[in-house]
Amino acid sequence: MSENLQALVAGALTNVRNPRVDNDVISAGMVQSLDIDTDGRVSLSFALGRDDPAALVREVRRAVRAVAGVTEVDIEVVEPTASPTATAGTAAHSAQAPHAQQPMAFPNLGTILAVSSGKGGVGKSTIAANLAAELARMGRQVGVMDADIYGPNIPKIFGVSAQPPVVAGRIAPLESHGVKLMSLGFLIERDAPAIWRGPIVVKVITQFLQDVEWGRLDYFIVDLPPGTGDAQLSLTQSVRVKGAVIVTTPQEMAVGDALRGARMFERVGVPVLGVVENMSYFTCPHCGEKSDIFLSGGGQRLAHDLEVPLLGRIPLQEGMAEMADEGRPVVVAEPESPAAQALSEFSRRLVDHAGGESVALPILTG
Repeated sequence: MSENLQALVAGALTNVRNPRVDNDVISAGMVQSLDIDTDGRVSLSFALGRDDPAALVREVRRAVRAVAGVTEVDIEVVEPTASPTATAGTAAHSAQAPHAQQPMAFPNLGTILAVSSGKGGVGKSTIAANLAAELARMGRQVGVMDADIYGPNIPKIFGVSAQPPVVAGRIAPLESHGVKLMSLGFLIERDAPAIWRGPIVVKVITQFLQDVEWGRLDYFIVDLPPGTGDAQLSLTQSVRVKGAVIVTTPQEMAVGDALRGARMFERVGVPVLGVVENMSYFTCPHCGEKSDIFLSGGGQRLAHDLEVPLLGRIPLQEGMAEMADEGRPVVVAEPESPAAQALSEFSRRLVDHAGGESVALPILTG
């Protein structure tokens, strides 16, 4: 049965074509390994080159899933094997290229801001999404690039999931709440367990910068994955980032991780513009009393260690998670609420520190 199933899967893959080479993915040598276990689980290694459409991964998954008898599909995305005729000198040059790469200027993207965190679960994507939505509410032209390829949450927060169209050879970003959006979540299925290696991370970020028709923007927000890795380094090597915003929660563990992430930006010459403390406190909707659920002062201590301002303290608020699940950032859904007001003030402070419009807001203290 497994041999017959393997033949059916291979046949299905011959129907997936790579437009770059005008050939199917089997003939083009993109499927480097194909294994099927007795339970119908398919595992394949898929070589995606720098100039190949990232959406091919989604097409391959759909084609394999459609085969009768297939129960699960695991795809490992890898960099194509170098030509065996390549010289040692060429290989050495390629290995050194990422370190020697100079950031490119993208003047049409406006002010480029990176939103980062040292660890997951601190609300980084929520901060990035509400920052973008608030800037759009202020009348700015805003784009968001979801560079968190391991856990792209921007599509969910903005309530969009369609595959972006290609117009005249360029990808047209989707739009929601006045913000232009691009995410790997638009190109792969939500539950797709693709494994992304470092070179592929670089490829995705490069494609989102160069092949998307962003138009002319005032602000370009990049939602980075947590930690310090290929996505952060690739972004700073690919484009001139105006500055980074570090998101943390009050707990010491989150602050320590965020500090390491901030030091990475300093090493690559990207200034840290400030810190925003999420889940900072809870305001009782009945009596107005503030309670520190997760201790207090972590964001201020981090800002002090980095010698940058604390740009905002965002409270916990009932219903925020549901709003995000429904595709409604809180600054749009409930602009007068405490969390929305805090996010609005944070956004204006960030604009001020990024060299934008001047705002008269007090400096926060712990």
